[in-house]
Formats: sequence, structure tokens, C-alpha cells
Amino acid sequence: MQAIVVYESHWGSTAQIARAIAEGIGPDARALTTSEATPDVVAEADLVIAGSPVMAFGLPSEGMIANAAKDSRAPVAPDVSQPSLRSWLEQLRPGHAQAAAFETRLGWSPLGATGAIDDRLRRAGYQRIAKPAKFVVKGPYGPLREGEVERARAWGTSLAAALG
Repeated sequence: MQAIVVYESHWGSTAQIARAIAEGIGPDARALTTSEATPDVVAEADLVIAGSPVMAFGLPSEGMIANAAKDSRAPVAPDVSQPSLRSWLEQLRPGHAQAAAFETRLGWSPLGATGAIDDRLRRAGYQRIAKPAKFVVKGPYGPLREGEVERARAWGTSLAAALG
């Protein structure tokens, strides 16, 4: 089984969750940035998992990412070198693999990114294998809440089991 976990991450929390999900799936799974998840790589996957942080209560746009780069309150500069997951999803070619969505978010956030991710995967022909997952960060720049990496790894294991 070929599995990819495609992610957008600015302060590292979403990347950490993506790597844990891939570890849970097993040795044939890879965590990839939106730049690394090329159409050819996606076409070879049996399972595509996509995730991003929640920004302004939803899936980040290029404008939100540009504003994040100017955020003087951030403890470190964000990684804005990769395309947003939104733009990656807009360019996603039709496919028939199984799919799942995840997000990193503040616990109190009333809305999130997984609905948009799940919808765009479905519209491209990908079949949902599991309910979207939401992983919590302690603050807008992280770190992850205790136990979230282990929960992500377990979710990855459950995705591999669901795929059979």
C-alpha cells in the first residue's frame, strides 16, 4: 500500500502531526509538503491524507499565509515557502484513491479546515475512508497539546487497518 500524507505547516505542528500519521500507517507511508506531493506521486498513492492548520477559522488562503509572514507576535518566522494546501487541492487531478483529512487547531475554534479539505478531495473523486481528525495546539504558533502526536500515530494505524 502506497500512502501519502500531504500537509501545509507554518510553525511545525502540522508537519509533526503529518509525520506521526505516516509512522502510524507504516513503512510505505510518506509525509510530504504540498511541493513534494506532485501529481505523479499522488497518482501512485492508494491512500491520500491531506491536512493543514486552521487559520481565521478555516483552510488557509495564500493571503492568510502572506499575513502570517508579517506577524510580529510570532516567536519565530513561519515557513511560507510551500504552496497552501488550498492551492494544492485546487490543482489536484481526479483520482480514485481512498482519502482522509486532518487539521491542527486551537481547541476553542468554532470552525475548521477539514470540511473544505474533505469536500475538495471528494469532488476530485477520492473516497473518504475515515471521519476527519482534529489535533489541538496550545496556542496560535503551537506547540501541540500533550498526547496529540501519539493520537495522530494511532489515527494513522486505524487508517491503515481500514484500508485493509
